[in-house]
Amino acid sequence: MLVALILSSPATAASGSAPISQTFKRVGGAVVVVRTIEHAPGGTRFKARESRASGLGSGVLISADGKVLTAAHVVQTADAVGVEFAGGEIVEATILASDPAADLALLQVKSVPEGVRAATLGDSDQTQPGDQIFVVGAPFGISRTLTVGYVSARRRSNGTFGSMESAELFQTDAAINSGNSGGPMFNLTGDVIGVVSGIVTRSGGSEGLGFAVTSNTARHLMIAEPTVWSGIEGYLLTGDLARAFNVPDARAGLLVQRVAQGSPAERLGLHGGTLPVNFGGEQLLAGGDIVLAVEGVALGAPNAYEDIRERMIEIRDRNSSLRVSVLRAGVIVDLTGNIDH
Repeated sequence: MLVALILSSPATAASGSAPISQTFKRVGGAVVVVRTIEHAPGGTRFKARESRASGLGSGVLISADGKVLTAAHVVQTADAVGVEFAGGEIVEATILASDPAADLALLQVKSVPEGVRAATLGDSDQTQPGDQIFVVGAPFGISRTLTVGYVSARRRSNGTFGSMESAELFQTDAAINSGNSGGPMFNLTGDVIGVVSGIVTRSGGSEGLGFAVTSNTARHLMIAEPTVWSGIEGYLLTGDLARAFNVPDARAGLLVQRVAQGSPAERLGLHGGTLPVNFGGEQLLAGGDIVLAVEGVALGAPNAYEDIRERMIEIRDRNSSLRVSVLRAGVIVDLTGNIDH
């Protein structure tokens, strides 16, 4: 009799929780598709060219006035950003803040369609390994796709995604694919507890190793102390690569890959790369500036990322000029400019 009762009872997400289908109906309207346009350098060693490329990711509306959380790598060098809501409306957006090291960005849409309700940014400290969650996004461009899984682990970034020193991550077995980046991870009550960052894969698809930056990390870096969006994509040169690019004293330098139009980096006069090259298996764009120091803080210095982040926030808040030293065609050049946009 007990077995029969269990088998015949309606399925629920967890004891005391509403079915995931009901929760999804309530919060799914806050999930958006983030569409971008940016220039894409290319060509050969003899002739450089540029083209326009479109990008796609996911995001989540977290405030009634139009703030949207997404992943930094989705929008970092975008020349234009549009946010597509569940009803099909595409609204222009600007980038308010971005932290590539934590893979988080905050957008501001010009308007929120009538009837769309923002999701609640939850307390990720209340989520533990073993808790069930669901992820909503646009894998391969297929919007409003829901996948279910569990939090497999809580992790501090240790190089899995490069230099994400600032991020605390949830590892999950929920299916995550290209296009999910920036989308929300929900707990069973419908609170956003994470922002999807990426996957570890050998096949190119989901293998049960997905990662989302925790909501408390997002709250700190995007809302409490929003990180300045620079509009630059770079590659940190150290060791042999630093020597190959003639970085002074072989210290660290940031090889500029792309610069977004209208961004603080463009206003500073930073030059992006133009020629694709392969260095020891690394696909890079050569020919751009190499950033050596920001506000006197050398990129090879201890705690350089956090120090530079703090100084850029202070300069933005004071609306003063930023100083950047770069290596350009073998010559060290100092650039200054306003970073408030």
